[in-house]
Amino acid sequence: MPDSFKGTLASAEVAAAIARGIRSTGASAVALPAGDGGEGTLDALLAAAGPAASEREVPVLDPLGREVMARLGLLAGDASGAGRGSHPTAVVELAQASGLGLVAPTERDAERASSRGTGELVVAAIAAGARDLLVTVGGSATTDGGIGALAAIYSAGGLRGARLTVLCDVTTPWERAAAVYAPQKGADAAAVARLAARLDALADHFPRDPRSVPRTGAAGGLAGGLWACLDAELVAGADAVLDRIGFDQQLQQAAAVVTGEGGLDAQTAEGKLAAVVAARGRAAGVPVHAIVGRSELDAAGAAALGLASVREAGTLAALEAAGARLAAELSA
Repeated sequence: MPDSFKGTLASAEVAAAIARGIRSTGASAVALPAGDGGEGTLDALLAAAGPAASEREVPVLDPLGREVMARLGLLAGDASGAGRGSHPTAVVELAQASGLGLVAPTERDAERASSRGTGELVVAAIAAGARDLLVTVGGSATTDGGIGALAAIYSAGGLRGARLTVLCDVTTPWERAAAVYAPQKGADAAAVARLAARLDALADHFPRDPRSVPRTGAAGGLAGGLWACLDAELVAGADAVLDRIGFDQQLQQAAAVVTGEGGLDAQTAEGKLAAVVAARGRAAGVPVHAIVGRSELDAAGAAALGLASVREAGTLAALEAAGARLAAELSA
């Protein structure tokens, strides 16, 4: 059950490669690609929903105002909770419209980048009949406090009875969003200071103050803007995804779990998928191993997360080989 290796491999590719390696030893493996609210969460939820789910492409503006085609997921509605009545639940993945991956490294501009495209995806989901929207907000290029998205939603008449649940991959509060995340989006020290001041001014004018509220800093404050102005519910993305794809039921039948992500580091403990999978595995008494693109944690740091082992593998071939080695060791 890996996350995507951001910018290089989708979670489904990673899961399939590791599973091939495990099966090559004669052991059995169930591939369940997942996500924590970042890139790849849309695909994980669509795969878990099965053939009743659908997707469509919508023209939206990218972070720098260029038109791109973004994917929108629709999970069939039924009486069991997948949407209200006959209305589908929509999955809006910010990375599709406002993601850092849409902007070349030389183009990154944290002060200019807008979340408007994500708001346009929300509008499209409502137009498609969705009344419950899961908005996944990891991997943004923006630090606009959600102003761009809010403008798009308000100009289309608001939510019109729809509800937003924001799947966050971090717990960072609003006032820390610029300092923690803007540098990777192209901001130097002076720009970080200006962005922090801009977010502070926005908070003064919102109906609710997002400062000091956990998760409001996710996606450069987009989560906080939706919470403050549209009463969105902010939830831990990894837990929400694991619940929807039936992880705990699979865990009861597993001898071990293999998770992974592109980079295992100090931020992993802030609600990233690998940390949440490890915590659930530890609570159930099932060992959790990680195969990652790179690891910045020593043995003590990995153990503190609840990981039984950590291996590095950055290509599909290396992932497959790592899965085979792990399975052989566990069998022995």
